[in-house]
Amino acid sequence: MAQQRGEPTRADRFRARSARLLGRTADLRDAPFLRRLAAQLIHIHVLDTATRLAAQTFLTAIPVLFVLAAFLPQGARSSAADSLRTVLGLHGSSLDDVKRALQPVGKEATTDAFGGIGILVTVLSATSCSRILQRLCERTWHLPHLSGRLAAWRWLAWLLVWITALVLQGKVRNGFGGGEALGIVLYVITAGLLWLWTQHLLLGGRVPWLPLVPGALLTSAGLTALAWASQLYVPRSLNRSIDQFGPLGLVFTLLSWLIVVFTAVTLGIGIGYVVAGQGWLARLLGTPEPTGEDEG
Repeated sequence: MAQQRGEPTRADRFRARSARLLGRTADLRDAPFLRRLAAQLIHIHVLDTATRLAAQTFLTAIPVLFVLAAFLPQGARSSAADSLRTVLGLHGSSLDDVKRALQPVGKEATTDAFGGIGILVTVLSATSCSRILQRLCERTWHLPHLSGRLAAWRWLAWLLVWITALVLQGKVRNGFGGGEALGIVLYVITAGLLWLWTQHLLLGGRVPWLPLVPGALLTSAGLTALAWASQLYVPRSLNRSIDQFGPLGLVFTLLSWLIVVFTAVTLGIGIGYVVAGQGWLARLLGTPEPTGEDEG
């Protein structure tokens, strides 16, 4: 039966229920923790945001790493391959594929393949990850969207810092030669600092540093656990997928794993806001009152 004109659709009813659950943002400050948490997770669209971040990372940010690898010295290329091997636990055919992708082809060959404009477009396209993360942080803290004119340099700065961090991950995880135990400690600290800086940068400094600490710590802890789990899951799954599906197997496995990783990021940042607004902790951290001015 055709839906009568003016009758609310299923999507309208879902949005109405979500709005009732969210209520007024200011009122949620004194609501029970679990209610605030449920409202926050609905508000930030966890799975949708994680899937968008994973897709954009796979389509734009990862290619940038390979493009820039052609312009890096041999030591940096080796460090990038070592980072991917260490973080994902790659070995066998999957590690060989990564090493071939990072083989030096020279600046001239890369420029011929992509063209100067193509390389620039690839780098600028990769800032789509920064833009999605910025929107996640703004939705999390219920802030209006920062205009592109004010945020553009922040997108590029975030991308370049994180590419540098990824290249160095192998050395960090090995404790710069000091052993795996030191490496785990350094990884947790650096990840926490990077996600603290990420939030502050992409929010345009509109939220003080201290209230961002819970989100940074939760995100760092989640990614540390996943980095350990990836060494058990990713190599077997990746090698099996490559043997079964060829190069497409690498796409399936890495994209699926990236969705898991960014789900942890989205949850860490989103839950961090709720934790930072809890009673005595909110007073200790100086968490600002929610404004309710975000744009949905």
